[in-house]
Amino acid sequence: MNLKTFYVSDSDGTLMRNDETISAFTVRTVNDMVASGLAFTYATARSVESARKITGNLNLSLPVVTGNGAVLADNATGRHIEKAVFTESIVSALKHLLPELLYCGFVSCFLGDRMIRTTVPGKHTSGLQGYLDYYTDDPSLKSAEDINGLFCGKPGYVTMIGKKEEIRPIYEKVRNSSAWESFFQKDTYRDEYWLEICPRNCTKAKMLLKVKEKYGFDRLVVFGDSLNDLSMFMVADEAYAMANVCEELKKAATWIIGSNEEDSVAYYLSRHGVLASPGE
Repeated sequence: MNLKTFYVSDSDGTLMRNDETISAFTVRTVNDMVASGLAFTYATARSVESARKITGNLNLSLPVVTGNGAVLADNATGRHIEKAVFTESIVSALKHLLPELLYCGFVSCFLGDRMIRTTVPGKHTSGLQGYLDYYTDDPSLKSAEDINGLFCGKPGYVTMIGKKEEIRPIYEKVRNSSAWESFFQKDTYRDEYWLEICPRNCTKAKMLLKVKEKYGFDRLVVFGDSLNDLSMFMVADEAYAMANVCEELKKAATWIIGSNEEDSVAYYLSRHGVLASPGE
């Protein structure tokens, strides 16, 4: 096992199965190998608060990359180690450009060490309403009166959810701006599409390169399945795509491995160190 190699996996559709869980075998394999010295973490579009509900049993010594690279966090505690936020001028521009936020989006805002997600009550796209229904008991979900109230505290992330024909025109308005990063893709598990906007220079690749340099790793090996993994595929020494990969990512992959339903990341890692016995 090369301790100078840094292994990073996407979460949804890669480390996680289609039922949005991580199998006992994957948890055991990752934990055994990290305990033996493997440098491993995950990079996700999710917030660390959302991710930890699924990844909480992973004992990771390295920080995790969340919000598509906007936030570096501690998986054990959920603490934000490093975070990017929008400037006042960018917030003003987004308010002007995105009136659709009122019915199809929410804003992730930092209040001290806490992160909240703000929405305006009313009629929403089915995609956003489904998201709100899923998190109905989550105390970090807050209501705002208007678009100004959506951007409270220190705003760091904008998310818009709906059908492709609802979200694509919004993406076309924001995609070419150099003032922020934007990601548009179909949800891994459902039919709706997501548009995510975060501060400039916030990508999985850029945050992973920071971590790689900080800890003195020589090589970067990544695993992924979606378009928002493309940036880290482009900077990795080796990039492994899942069998369920999107076509754009397939072209950038070193190799295609098995699907997320087959614990393929864990089986790949097991060939480089401690081998756990397959479970469920």
